[in-house]
Formats: sequence, structure tokens, C-alpha cells
Amino acid sequence: MRTFVTVVGARPNFMKAAPLHRAFQAYAEHIRHLIVHTGQHYDTNMSDVFFTELELPEPDLYLGVGSGSHAEQTARIMTAFERVLLEMHPDLVIVVGDVNSTLACAVTAAKLMIPIAHVEAGLRSFDRSMPEEINRIVTDILSDYLFVTEKAGMINLAREGVPADKVHFVGDVMIDSLVRYRERARATRVLESFGLSPRGYALVTLHRPSNVDEPDRLRRVLAVFEALENETRIVFPVHPRTRTRMDESGLGKRFGTLPHVTLCEPLGYLQFLALMDDAALVMTDSGGIQEETSFLGVPCLTLRENTERPVTIELGTNRLCGLDVDCIVSLAREILAGKVKPHTLPPLWDGHAAERIAAVLAAAFGVPRAGTN
Repeated sequence: MRTFVTVVGARPNFMKAAPLHRAFQAYAEHIRHLIVHTGQHYDTNMSDVFFTELELPEPDLYLGVGSGSHAEQTARIMTAFERVLLEMHPDLVIVVGDVNSTLACAVTAAKLMIPIAHVEAGLRSFDRSMPEEINRIVTDILSDYLFVTEKAGMINLAREGVPADKVHFVGDVMIDSLVRYRERARATRVLESFGLSPRGYALVTLHRPSNVDEPDRLRRVLAVFEALENETRIVFPVHPRTRTRMDESGLGKRFGTLPHVTLCEPLGYLQFLALMDDAALVMTDSGGIQEETSFLGVPCLTLRENTERPVTIELGTNRLCGLDVDCIVSLAREILAGKVKPHTLPPLWDGHAAERIAAVLAAAFGVPRAGTN
């Protein structure tokens, strides 16, 4: 019996771990798949509800590291995860995405000579001011199995000298979850709860420090809302970090007084997916939402200067705006007027990425599918 440990820590990880866990059930006679939750995101809205909605079992281990600076959080995860590895002696550690938990657990496993698989490898923004970029680069250097979502990832890893036999182009596990739960999301009636009609609103998410930590940049977001609020409803689930910065800057009340802007707490996966699916427009600084909107065909304006997911621009509905108020407002008005960019689904974004990953890893460890010899 082989033991594979998948690490999750923050909200974006859960949508990727859930299809992986299901895919490993086809090898359950030979692979024991365990989930370790570091607790990087630890409140109900940012974590617990996702386990329920995505049909993930309770984590086998919960490390409870909580928040802190990048160094503090990473150090606490490494210390706690080292104890887990020394006790479990797993055959493989699987890390997903690019959060601090990804980096910390990859480094810890590498120092204990435990093989590492990185799901969502090879993505590059080429902007090292982003903590996620550092996490991605280091994790890929240390990984033995690198699973890539788009062809740009293959090019990036080849350029960095990663041997081709370590790299596997499998598609996007985030899309696996979207495909599985899209119909269930539509049954949530979340539009009714907000008094919305399909294509009658814009959906906004912002959480990156580069966008929310400086009052001047929050004022630009406010200016976008003020320019657009008489042309469409705006729904803004506010990330805890963003809410804190809005209140600290004194801008929270101004956001809250805009009559056609709805501020709410972070939503569960199904409710948010339903809102995204029926939006006229999404404005975000999230990497995963760029992917999801490209699959759904929903126009997306990314409020960043760069993206690590270029396929969403080349084939999808995504466009980069930074926090240029005039650019954002102009493009949003085009979209609201019906001038929507056509899109094509990227290769292998078909809902079966996790099955491909499980097959590669099972073959690498000499494991047959359940019911076979």
C-alpha cells in the first residue's frame, strides 16, 4: 500500500484537491490518499464550507497554523509538516497551486528526500514582486512530477531546464471541479437572494496586497464602481484582508453608500460559481477566476499588470487592465454594450485532468487500478 499526502491550505487549493481525491479512489486498493490541511485559511467562509460543498472528507490532519507574515506562516507550516512526514513516512507529497503552504510543504518534503508532485506547475507571471511567483519557482525546482495546465507552462519549464520526463501536460483540475458542480451551483438560487437577473450585474473580487493595501489603489477601485454603478449592479464579496484595508483607510463607508453596489461576506464555492456563471462581467485579481471565466465564456477584466495564465488571454475572455480606471471603465462599458471577445476552450480543459494525474502517478509507483492485477 502506497501513501500519498495531498496538502491544502488556502481557498484556491480545495477546488484542486477535491477532483484529485476522487481520482485516487480508482486505485484505493493500492493507494492510501490522505489530506493534510495546514490551516493557512482557517475561518468557515474561507475554508470549512469548501470541504462540505466539494465533497471532500474531513482532513486526515489539521495543522492549524493560522495567519502571520509570509516568513512566520511558512516557518510554522514547515515545522508542523515535518512532524507529520516523520510520523507518516509517505511515498509522495502532492502540493497544488502557489500559496505559502505549497512552498513550505515542498521544501520540507524535499529535505526529507520524499518525492514531490506539483499540480499547476510551470505558471509564470515573470513578476517576482508577487509572493506567489517565488512560491511557484521554488516548488517547481524541487518537484519530481510537474503537472501543467497550459502549454505556456511546458515552455517555461523547458526554458528553466526542467527535464522533459518530469513534466506532464494534463489540463486544469480547477476546471474539473467547475464541470462537476456547475449544475449544482445553478440550483443555489443565489441570484434571487441578491435580487439579480442573469447578465444584469458585474461580479468583483480583490485580495492581492498590491491592489488592496494602499489607500490610493482602493480609491481607484472606488472610482471604477462610481463610474459604472448606474450602468449595472455590482456585487463585491469582500475578502477579509480587503475588508480590513477598506476600514483602515476610511473608504469602507464610501463603498457601502453606493446604492447599486452590494458588499457581502466571502461566498461558498457553489454560490460564487453561480454568480460568476451568470455575470455580465467579472473584475478580479485572482488567477483561478481568470481560468474559470475563460471556460464559462464570461468576460473578465483582470486588475493586474500581468498574468501567469496567458492562455486565458490568447484563447479565453480575459483582458489585462492593471488599475487604470479609464481602461477598466472603457472596457467594461464595451462589454456591457455587448461587445464580447469570442473564446475557445484551452486544450485538455475537459473535466478529466485529475484522472490523468492519478494515472501518471499510479504508473510511476507501479500501482494498478482497483480491480485489476
